[in-house]
Amino acid sequence: MPIATDNNLEELSPFELSLFLEKKIHENNDGKNLLNAGRGNPNWTAPTPREAFFLLGQFATQETLHDSGELTAGMITAKAGRSQRFVEFLQQHPGKGADFLKKIWFSDNNYLGLTKDDWLTEMLDHIIGDNYPNPVRCLTACEGPIKAYLNQELFANSAIPFDIFAVEGGTAGICYIFDTLINNFLLHRGDKIALMLPTFAPYLEIPELPQYDFDVVKIQAKQTVLDGKSSYQFPDSEINKLRDKSIKAVFVVNPSNPTANAICSSTVDLIKEIVTNDHKNLMILTDDVYGTFVPEFTSLFAELPYNTACIYSYSKYFGATGWRVGTIAVAKASVFDQLIAELPEEYQARLAERYASVSSDPSEISFIDRIVADSRDVALNHAAGLSSPQQVMMTLFSLYSLLDEGQAYKDEVMAICHEREKLLFHTLGLEEPLASLDTAYYCEINYEDWVQKRYGKEFTAYLKKSWTVTKILTILAEKEQLMLLKANAFGSGEWAVRVSLANLSTSQYAEVGKRIIHLTESIRDEWLKETK
Repeated sequence: MPIATDNNLEELSPFELSLFLEKKIHENNDGKNLLNAGRGNPNWTAPTPREAFFLLGQFATQETLHDSGELTAGMITAKAGRSQRFVEFLQQHPGKGADFLKKIWFSDNNYLGLTKDDWLTEMLDHIIGDNYPNPVRCLTACEGPIKAYLNQELFANSAIPFDIFAVEGGTAGICYIFDTLINNFLLHRGDKIALMLPTFAPYLEIPELPQYDFDVVKIQAKQTVLDGKSSYQFPDSEINKLRDKSIKAVFVVNPSNPTANAICSSTVDLIKEIVTNDHKNLMILTDDVYGTFVPEFTSLFAELPYNTACIYSYSKYFGATGWRVGTIAVAKASVFDQLIAELPEEYQARLAERYASVSSDPSEISFIDRIVADSRDVALNHAAGLSSPQQVMMTLFSLYSLLDEGQAYKDEVMAICHEREKLLFHTLGLEEPLASLDTAYYCEINYEDWVQKRYGKEFTAYLKKSWTVTKILTILAEKEQLMLLKANAFGSGEWAVRVSLANLSTSQYAEVGKRIIHLTESIRDEWLKETK
């Protein structure tokens, strides 16, 4: 990556350009009036499960105290009367966090996967963090609630048996899966893979790394009209590229980033038909981080569980980017395990040697357990796993969503995003996208199309000849104090711009539109003077 300077801005990635401009603005005028709608860090959090987390930690700390030391305490072990002490503790600390923990404790729903007393003891041990995470893939007390959450929010309450690996957010999941696909000869350097675009920029960058150097087939979404509203969807002609059996794997962010649309049902049906009839061994990786922002979302994993590995991060929905918590989900019966079992003897021997320290019969290690081992270079498999307190936070996030209050939280989050989108689009004179498939977490604006509709073809031709989107965004940041991201590195068009609807106050999104208009009209006024 080149060092950012004023002379090489066109070469920078969207994020590098954004960081450079933000730093420059703060150095010049301390950025007091800056509106940064670039990076999509949400500006809301979920307070109830967090309050519950800290209450649970406080109770756990009390349970470690003993009489023999002033500065040291014991570890969490089973103790008589703990359940009663827990209920009394919650009564002594009234609030939403305590109410939430009471609902969990007295609920008839079997989300916990353990008896309540055993679950409490394990959760206290995990939140104290006094033992190595075990099992390393996912803690037993956490696995049931997390699976129930994924089933409810992403998998349409399917009955698919699946395993999960708790990971340090979605980005870790991406890296781990790529490595294991290579390590297990499911992908080789130079293999053909497909990317469904637009997509999170690193998905475009990772295949170009020297250790992968994949031959990438691009499957491009187009802006279209669906049910009378605008949406970004994949033409059948693009999806039909997946019939090519030389394509080993396809990678998709669903709903998309930055176009913020879920894949429509007809496209999902076409993918299912292709896998069923033409490409039974196609490996699918779906990143569903934005799925919880769509009212009725169903992951590709629920539709094609045998072929799909799913990544999900809690970061955006719960305002938890700093927690680094997420999961990988793989069906207990999967094409990944099938393809490993069918590898030639030469590869089988090399894999047996690679995983010999993990199992006396390495051939029996599942694909997801290979991801776990590879995450610690196999030799350190015994020290793998997401930290126990992080898994407790994931568990409380999950349980919160399974309760009625969790649905109210979801409604409020979606309402925030859509209100922001409405204000921005109304200011710019744009029609809002099809709401049923729209996350409204980001939006993509085709600046060229918008300028042409608003200011005419002549001015648009001048812009395309004399300006670039990088130059527009640079001046927008410097003169209008507004940060946006160029979207071409996500696989979008050259004049596409990404606006995050997540990280400014709702009332500021009308101002975002006004600043875009003000800069554009100042450029147009200069052009009119020149032409006269």
